[in-house]
Amino acid sequence: MARLFSWVRLPERVWRPVLWTAGALSLLLGVLGLFLPVLPTTPFVLLTAACWMRASPRFYAWLQRHPTFGPILRDWEQNRAVPRRAKWLSSIMMSISLGILWWRLPQYPWLLAGVALVCVSVSVWLWRLPDAGGQHDHPHAE
Repeated sequence: MARLFSWVRLPERVWRPVLWTAGALSLLLGVLGLFLPVLPTTPFVLLTAACWMRASPRFYAWLQRHPTFGPILRDWEQNRAVPRRAKWLSSIMMSISLGILWWRLPQYPWLLAGVALVCVSVSVWLWRLPDAGGQHDHPHAE
């Protein structure tokens, strides 16, 4: 963990609770994504795993063994793969968000250009990843 946050000089006892809390909030959003079609589960589960891998090996192990989240995590860790539905949902939501931003804040073209650049970059990166195969390509594990 020291290498990850080498630019910030805070003790590990400070980072652990911050990462654990970020992981818990991310998992909460991932769980909500199981029931809300506009909220993707996969990115939040991956963020939870990244946080808990550093903050709590026990919670990270629980996440890996979880029947719903474990397959998502294994696909990512073993193959760097993301379900196709997650790719579509992410791309659509970024497009909608960009449209709303353009509609609400047209007077800030530099902001629109910056957000568009980030969204396009993320979409290109995401679509270059392999599709996750397996039984969790159903709607609740995007």
